[in-house]
Amino acid sequence: MTAVKSPTSLKKQLIWVSYIVGFFLVIEAVNMLTGRYFNQFSIYPRELTHLPYIFTAPFLHANLTHFASNVVTLAVFSFLLLQFGAKRFLTVSFGLIILTGLLVWAFGRSSFHLGASGVIYGFFGYLVFAGFLSKRFFLIVISVLVAFFYGSMIWGVLPSRPYISWESHLFGFIAGLCLAWFLRKRS
Repeated sequence: MTAVKSPTSLKKQLIWVSYIVGFFLVIEAVNMLTGRYFNQFSIYPRELTHLPYIFTAPFLHANLTHFASNVVTLAVFSFLLLQFGAKRFLTVSFGLIILTGLLVWAFGRSSFHLGASGVIYGFFGYLVFAGFLSKRFFLIVISVLVAFFYGSMIWGVLPSRPYISWESHLFGFIAGLCLAWFLRKRS
């Protein structure tokens, strides 16, 4: 049995999560105060001028309700992903922003796509799959808990309401599963 790498300390993990939430709060506040000016930097599929916005869209939200519905789950999943280590957290986060954004840009319906939910669904897919692939008891427990408590999220990958980017959910989830598979040997 291999020794489990010591994850980042609890205090450092909570600091990371508070910085992430704080960063999202600042962007949300500025965006709200400017009448959602920054929402023009969201993904509009197959428009070449919107391709760079795969890097900005996850940080933008349509309204305060949209933001609030994302930020709590983002904080929880960020904390759980930090159990795999800070380097893995950064690799998965950047990988999800790029992969999910590219897939939404290439295959999403003609609509503006924005919000952290694509990354959240990617975290969900990663957390459910990566723990089992790691064969480490503590990480398997995380996978089981995420599947149990957040398993109903899977229904969000299906089209439901026209103003919800189910494509971001679907492609984020798929990207999370793929990253768990491709990064499995590097734990």
